[in-house]
Amino acid sequence: MRELRAAGWLAAAAVALAALVLVHWTPLAGADRTVAGELHRVARTLPGLTEANRVLSDWVWDPWTVRAALLVLVGWLVWRGVRVLAAWVAATSALGTLLQQGIKAAVDRPRPVWPDPVDAAHYASFPSGHAMTAMVGAGLALWVLRERAAPAAWQWAVGVPAAVSVVGVGCTRLYLGVHWLSDVLAGWLLGAALVAAAAGLYTRLASAAATRPPDQD
Repeated sequence: MRELRAAGWLAAAAVALAALVLVHWTPLAGADRTVAGELHRVARTLPGLTEANRVLSDWVWDPWTVRAALLVLVGWLVWRGVRVLAAWVAATSALGTLLQQGIKAAVDRPRPVWPDPVDAAHYASFPSGHAMTAMVGAGLALWVLRERAAPAAWQWAVGVPAAVSVVGVGCTRLYLGVHWLSDVLAGWLLGAALVAAAAGLYTRLASAAATRPPDQD
């Protein structure tokens, strides 16, 4: 199935990236330092833009904001009577949080350290929780709209701000100097892999249930 194959490739790319981080691959480490250093220099010289990035990162695109939006989506599905899909979305979101924290603990990568930081963050650096949560939230929302055969106008109305949010939150984390570029890339890859796997598995199970012959008395 297409979604499951995509999930496999995305997960493989994330694993490869994690391996390169763990072995401190020089080209990747150099790219991370260059991007982080250049953006930190800009952040120190443009305090207004830096404050705007803080607001976007800590409030508009904060992981808890994304989870709250998914909770609204789950509630809407329950209200519509689509309880299995609602539970699937909730479980996928929860699994994303667990997966993210488990990988952070396993890789245990330090965040960028600056003598003059413009922001601070907790926990290990790899992968970016903001980036992964945004990708999971956006991906699940778009998948649900497609699954429910929502009008194209609805899909565009959700898809455009969702894409902006996914890219935007990754940029804010880099700009604020609390993540390396590879952290953000890994968050995007892992989030996309999880959504693709959830969508593919749900479709496969639903198809199997639809073709199962009724029980005979």
